[in-house]
Amino acid sequence: MSKNKVSGDEGEKEVIKLVPCPNCNKPLMQLPKNYPLYDLQCTGCSFRVQVKTNNSKPKSEIFGAGWDIIDKVLKSGFMLPPLIVNFKWKEKGVEHQKIIFYPFIPKANLKKRQLSKTARRANYKMFNYIGLDKLPHFVLYEK
Repeated sequence: MSKNKVSGDEGEKEVIKLVPCPNCNKPLMQLPKNYPLYDLQCTGCSFRVQVKTNNSKPKSEIFGAGWDIIDKVLKSGFMLPPLIVNFKWKEKGVEHQKIIFYPFIPKANLKKRQLSKTARRANYKMFNYIGLDKLPHFVLYEK
């Protein structure tokens, strides 16, 4: 299993432990492995969310996921899933963490990219979330 996959799974578990549902305040739970578009859902309401973990200070651009599924969602007229980003970093030996909820991600805040022909997943089409610093958001947890 890749380091990014392990970090992402651990990040989802941290969000479950630290943050209740932004909609109804009940606990969140993980969706099954390889569930399309979403990572977590609420145990009490229909809220679902994509989660990304970054071992860095909050920043405006982060890696997204595979382009094909998100492209199909957009072409069918659906909105992008809401996003929770779990930022974790160390500064002067002190661990910091900020979990931010972005309830609405416009299509304009996606940047398509393609992996190189020498990458492990050669030529795989992906996307980045961009302009996160300009989007409405809520801080769900901070230490």
